[in-house]
Amino acid sequence: MMDREKIILDAAVRVFSRYGVKRSSMHDLASEAGVSRQTLYNAFSSKNDILRRLIRVYADEGVDEIRSGLGAAQGLSERLDLAFRKIALEPYDLIASSPNAEDIVEGFNASSQQELAVAEERFRSVIEEILKPYEASLAAAGFSLPALSDFVQRSAKAAKKGARDRDHLVQLLGTLRDMCLVVVGEKTGREGRAGAPGSLRSEV
Repeated sequence: MMDREKIILDAAVRVFSRYGVKRSSMHDLASEAGVSRQTLYNAFSSKNDILRRLIRVYADEGVDEIRSGLGAAQGLSERLDLAFRKIALEPYDLIASSPNAEDIVEGFNASSQQELAVAEERFRSVIEEILKPYEASLAAAGFSLPALSDFVQRSAKAAKKGARDRDHLVQLLGTLRDMCLVVVGEKTGREGRAGAPGSLRSEV
């Protein structure tokens, strides 16, 4: 990413979080970035263009961070926790710190929703990569790897929106993680307390 683009996108996160996308103007964005409006328009045609790019960059960075951390993660539990941080916990924290940031996290209009759908598919693919070594166990239990990956990604996203608070979100994600461990045979239903946060505890 070019330095100028990064400066503009970083400024856009601050402006959109402060005012929301609808109430932000290109003038606001140019002022926050410390560039002229012409420079801004040379880089991006509209607010929507900037928002779509923000969503794309977040997905790129999130997927890269998950993949780069998989080698150091020990076992399926930690690998799922790593994915859940990027899919649910970090977006939840962003909205909690600035409610207007929901426009960035959840999309503002049809075009940004389309970009989010692409991002969500990328996160689903990463979850599929994480579960891939357990494909035989999943098949023996009657589960399709793509279908379970889709379910896990959608469930993590739904937990982010439906959680009462951050502690509740961690509990929901812990339950989702433990369900995956049971399905692949790494944990029985009798082991430990269902939904225990595990390594997500450090996020609370």
